[in-house]
Amino acid sequence: MPNQLTVSTGHCSAKGRKEVNQDFHGMRIPDELQLVTKGIAIVLADGISSSQVSQIASQTAVTGFLEDYYCTSEAWSVKKSAQRVLMATNSWLHAQTRQSQYRYDREKGYICTLSALILKSTTAHLFHIGDARIHHLRGTSIEQLTSDHRLWITRDQSHLSRALGIEAHVEIDYRTLALEQGDVFVLTTDGIHEHLSPASMVNLIASNTHDLDAAAKQILIRAYDQGSDDNLTVQIVRVDSLPAQQDATELLGQLTGLPFAPHLEARMVIDQFTVIRPLHESNRSHVYLAQDNETGGYVALKTPSMDMRHDPAYLERFLMEEWIARRIDNAHVVKAATSSHRRSCLYTINEYVAGQTLAQWMIDNPRPELETVRTIVEQVAQGLRAFHRLEMLHQDLRPANVMIDGNGTVKIIDLGATQVAGIMEMTPPAVDQSVLGTLQYTAPEYFVGDHGSPCSDLFSLAVITYQLLSGRLPYGVEVARARTRVAQSRLTYRSVLDEGRDIPAWIDDVLKKALHPQPHKRYQELSEFIYDLRNPTQRFLDRTRAPLMERNPQQFWQFTSAILAFILALMLIFWPR
Repeated sequence: MPNQLTVSTGHCSAKGRKEVNQDFHGMRIPDELQLVTKGIAIVLADGISSSQVSQIASQTAVTGFLEDYYCTSEAWSVKKSAQRVLMATNSWLHAQTRQSQYRYDREKGYICTLSALILKSTTAHLFHIGDARIHHLRGTSIEQLTSDHRLWITRDQSHLSRALGIEAHVEIDYRTLALEQGDVFVLTTDGIHEHLSPASMVNLIASNTHDLDAAAKQILIRAYDQGSDDNLTVQIVRVDSLPAQQDATELLGQLTGLPFAPHLEARMVIDQFTVIRPLHESNRSHVYLAQDNETGGYVALKTPSMDMRHDPAYLERFLMEEWIARRIDNAHVVKAATSSHRRSCLYTINEYVAGQTLAQWMIDNPRPELETVRTIVEQVAQGLRAFHRLEMLHQDLRPANVMIDGNGTVKIIDLGATQVAGIMEMTPPAVDQSVLGTLQYTAPEYFVGDHGSPCSDLFSLAVITYQLLSGRLPYGVEVARARTRVAQSRLTYRSVLDEGRDIPAWIDDVLKKALHPQPHKRYQELSEFIYDLRNPTQRFLDRTRAPLMERNPQQFWQFTSAILAFILALMLIFWPR
């Protein structure tokens, strides 16, 4: 197509002289809309030889990047989108190592190097961690665009100084390059470039200019013949055509941010959607029911309030919300809807859940059965686990952010406060430390400035459980007022049994533990909390077990007589004569 970025590609990968290929590579050329807004992505990862699970890390890093990058907001730049995806991936890999048998030996954990190339409009964007390489070939001149993150101890001994998953935080090299038609980029792992000179790669590509797959295969074979004892992977990308310069200028305008949407009313048309009616309005955002004019389906269209236009931290979270919804694939978390058109203003699109919020359901059902409460809580927990598996925290779980559809399926909505591990908010610390959740349901640790954990989301779920069973909050409004650790130590849990409802006594024990002000004294896993809502704990059974004399008087007196007989025998043996 004229005035459009087009490329030719070739690739080849082999395990070489090793038993397993720990390299992984991938590429995505999206449809026309995302080609303009996101570009073409080429990614290469190399697992470390000291780890038996690094091939899992390299595959996860590549597939995760190719999926998540295209889910990021259209209003984000290439740099912001890719860096946030890579930071989230790094945190996830690091967490897998911490939770595995390799937590004390990071060289054997979920670690890999990664180099990514994104071609968008007339610019190449490079992202690099580790010792894979990206070369740029223009004419007969070749240049290495990346630096090896390798620390040499001796002439023959070295180790990686930077890699994905090796530390909780990762530093990512980034650079851009203006594209010209005919530019060639070559991505290689060290099994290739440590045994084959750049000049040799240039000659092999020039000899196979009409078949880049053949060129990649020849490069791999030549490196192998030169004695490479490592995995071998090479990717070649040639720029065949570029978009017109005016398209690049329009695109640059989009990168600076989309304008705020106007206040929407029924029957208004915005891009491919027709507004039907408002669903929810607040001083922070407006949510509308809208119909997709192309598919006929319904969506929930959310716009930021004009009152928030000068709050960069809020806008960052707003733009992340749709990306988070796209990353999570769970029946109990709201899904992001798709759009086939470029957006003219700032809004997010999610599936429309026809039903009512849990807050309204609680008003309509003030005294629900225990089994109904369990069913609701278990579904919310399944949704929360989907967040936690991706190293994310919801941070604003409350009845108004939970929907129940007409089939009784429970879904978590409103992901605007969600924290993604590894992503540092680009806002002042004073803003970052603000409490994002609704005060009555927020875990105590947030109020003293501590970071949240899955136990924080569990606390919020336990508050909802308590409220469903009793109609009130376990600490009233005291948690939000307790802004010091001393004040939190004085928080007093009120029994859920006080209302005189038909609730088993052991349920109170479960809630008391889940609602403990100190996170390390709560349940550490959602599954434990859910299990104990259906099964009395051994601790409770031991504490409430009736005395042996009441349960079995005959056995009690037999046991007592045996002890007395034993004591009498000792006295007879040792009694002085």
